[in-house]
Amino acid sequence: MPKIHFINSNKELNVPNNSNILRMSLRYDGGLPNRCGGGICGTCVCKVEEGVEFLDKVKVQERRKLGEEWLEKGYRLGCQTFVTNGDVSISWDEEVTELVKKRKPDRLKKEFSSV
Repeated sequence: MPKIHFINSNKELNVPNNSNILRMSLRYDGGLPNRCGGGICGTCVCKVEEGVEFLDKVKVQERRKLGEEWLEKGYRLGCQTFVTNGDVSISWDEEVTELVKKRKPDRLKKEFSSV
């Protein structure tokens, strides 16, 4: 069973494979800030300190809200991120949360394929 270590609240949870970070935080009082749960507000932005290889792929909502700059620094949205099959440690910072919440979502370029 993978573990999620919520550094700020010093909670460590054993969770099933493919568990959503925000849902596990809400269920077991991990303390991750949240508001909408849909990848729109940015309140649940967290930094993956360890175990990035045990997370699922970045979702479109994350790419829009965080942009490449925050994603490259190791940030993800807890509501959109799932732990696959290994341990992860995450932290969050009020200043970063406020910056992300104010950020306007990027418009992603549509990719067209010629058939």
